[in-house]
Amino acid sequence: MHIVIAMDKFAGTLTAPEAVQAVTAGWLRTSPDDTVTGVPMSDGGPGFLDSLADAFEGRRRFGEQLATVTGPLGTEVTGRYLIELSGGPAGEADVAGHPTAYIEVAEACGLHLVPAEQRDAKAATTYGVGELIAAALDDGAERLVIGLGGTCTTDGGAGLLAALGAEPAEVLRAGGGALKSLHSLDLTEPRRRLEGVEIVIASDVDNPLLGLRGAAAVFGPQKGATDDDVQRLDAALTHFAELAGAIGQEPGALRRTLDAPGAGAGGGLGYGLMLLGGRRVPGIRTVIAETGLADLIAEADLVITGEGRFDHSSLGGKVPTGVAEAALASGRPCLVLAGLVEVGKRELAAAGFAAAYEVAEQAGSTQEAMAHAEFHLTALAERVAKSWAHA
Repeated sequence: MHIVIAMDKFAGTLTAPEAVQAVTAGWLRTSPDDTVTGVPMSDGGPGFLDSLADAFEGRRRFGEQLATVTGPLGTEVTGRYLIELSGGPAGEADVAGHPTAYIEVAEACGLHLVPAEQRDAKAATTYGVGELIAAALDDGAERLVIGLGGTCTTDGGAGLLAALGAEPAEVLRAGGGALKSLHSLDLTEPRRRLEGVEIVIASDVDNPLLGLRGAAAVFGPQKGATDDDVQRLDAALTHFAELAGAIGQEPGALRRTLDAPGAGAGGGLGYGLMLLGGRRVPGIRTVIAETGLADLIAEADLVITGEGRFDHSSLGGKVPTGVAEAALASGRPCLVLAGLVEVGKRELAAAGFAAAYEVAEQAGSTQEAMAHAEFHLTALAERVAKSWAHA
């Protein structure tokens, strides 16, 4: 048999590559003669670069670059980006052969870069993300695929715009709280620099910029924002958007951009990128296209996917559902191996899954499953293979 294993991370315990390795090892214990193709996956958040780097390994025109950039609270951090000189999905040159850069925003403004006690949603900046984009442009990138998620910022992408030349830079790079003091906004330079550059925004988050489902209200609290901070940030983002909407947009364009799915992703980074012409695409679909997963599945007999918690939110565009859709398109059965499974059999079947298996059940408890995640995921895959290896 030929098995494709396309796993997301198990948050807090295993990265996506580690999850793929664990399932592969378990499967091959039972059926060592099978062919296994592992593809770490991401929905655009943390792990986005790792999943792509694994898929791109061995390509002659692919490379990983490092850049020293401004971290979310002003100290320097080292961020990565990937460059695929041939461009296009799955490494195939697109019509114009545009070089493609892949950027994970969490590399420059990720929640993991700031200890919990130091998180400040009002002050955190996306300036370093703009610096990563500038470095990629200097490398000749003409197409940007940007994974959004896992940020500690709520600045509407203002810092990113400042790093690319927007003015007044001092205010724009000072975090979302400072945006209320803006008196003007000049986006001439960033729009000039990005003219003709395709910007793909990869995110599973479809929230608008403002309001009850907006960047501040939904994601601000996990970034250290109090109830009062959320109100102040939403007001500041509203003011920022009003200024942005006064710059050369046709009537109604501001409202469409504010309400666009994904404008609130990454603390409003989605909005900032949309001001530069970016288009949002569901993150998992982007990763499937860029890794060539659909073609791999078409050659396989069975597909395995999974994540830490497989619940009803997983059915709304996260990794397992995206993989299952790709498997269904090729008529291949798809299994889920997850830390916890909270979806019923009928919902599983309706979403295109053949079966789901739980690590916590294998381990005896959730606590044990998390404490020794790799061991128990490997054991679960070994057990599952006994039922499916020769199905």
